[in-house]
Amino acid sequence: MDDRQQTDSARALEIERVDFITIPTRDPERARAFYHETLGLPLDQNNPREVRAGQVTLAFWDPESDGIEFSPNVGGFALRVPDVAAARAELESKGVEFAGTDDSGVCHMAFCADPDGNAVILHRRYAPHE
Repeated sequence: MDDRQQTDSARALEIERVDFITIPTRDPERARAFYHETLGLPLDQNNPREVRAGQVTLAFWDPESDGIEFSPNVGGFALRVPDVAAARAELESKGVEFAGTDDSGVCHMAFCADPDGNAVILHRRYAPHE
């Protein structure tokens, strides 16, 4: 495939945004409570079994109910916060344990997990990547 064909095929699919991500859980009610009550994410107005993180919906799914082995998402996803240290301190006061923090040279991050072991990253970019 030449460069023109690659460019044409890349343009064939127009992605507008991410609508939802699925969070694997063994207990959807417990997961929703963590994301809503502990993290403070609002319930989705279209489906109160889900929560919203900005423009993205977080949907909770029990894979074992579909005969699929449960495995937490250890890569996780990042939630943009105004101040990583302040957000971490607030969540620690609610009993959330953190695995660590990182300053990549372009962003601050703090790493924790939900009750099912899915990684959740508090994130704030402060400089462009060079």
